Amino acid sequence: MKRSFLIAIGKACILTSAIILVACAQLPNAAELPPTGSETESPSGKEGNLLPAKADIDVPFSSQAPFANWNAPYQEACEEMSLIMVHYFLEKKVLTPEIADKELRDLIKWEKENGYAEDVTITQLAEIACKYYDHCSNKLINDVTSEQIKSEISKGRPVIAPMAGRDLGNPYYSGEGPWYHMLVIRGYTKNKFITNDPGTRRGKGYKYAYSAIINAIHDWTGVKEEIRKGGKIMLVIEP
Repeated sequence: MKRSFLIAIGKACILTSAIILVACAQLPNAAELPPTGSETESPSGKEGNLLPAKADIDVPFSSQAPFANWNAPYQEACEEMSLIMVHYFLEKKVLTPEIADKELRDLIKWEKENGYAEDVTITQLAEIACKYYDHCSNKLINDVTSEQIKSEISKGRPVIAPMAGRDLGNPYYSGEGPWYHMLVIRGYTKNKFITNDPGTRRGKGYKYAYSAIINAIHDWTGVKEEIRKGGKIMLVIEP
């Protein structure tokens, strides 16, 4: 009787030990647990993809008035200069004030000859990029979010975005700023986008809060006072 009792206890101990081992085997090692509160990466909005905490593309800069002459045609040339900056980035060329001025005048002349108005939509700018510069591998993205912008920049693709200029609150704009504006988003930090803003000579690497950019993105509607009704859309020109 005593021997049977001891055998039963031994079997119970073996069974208990096996259960404990199985349970422990199912617990992950602390080193294998996913990091929380990481400061080096952030989600891209797609499961399994991570974005760098910051990025900045070296896009050459020029204001839309390379020699500080803000009379026509320079006053309304933010769309053209935004495209020129991205073009020179893609071509890996130097953009001096002299080159920027000639490039801008030539482009505006071509636009007039081909029936484009003084203000163009982002869709029209994509057409111009294809027809004038042969940059036809471009895409338009609707319902723009911060994560979409950051995703493109992390891949080395600067973004051209149309803006309700007065909503940006740039203190270097003349007066209240332009009703309709366009700029290049070239990078981002933890909480700001880095832009090349052609609307000011201080626009190289100018930083705006994420919310300022997203709230201000509006495409041209044809009526300046109705700019805030414009769609939230951006242009990405791929190499």
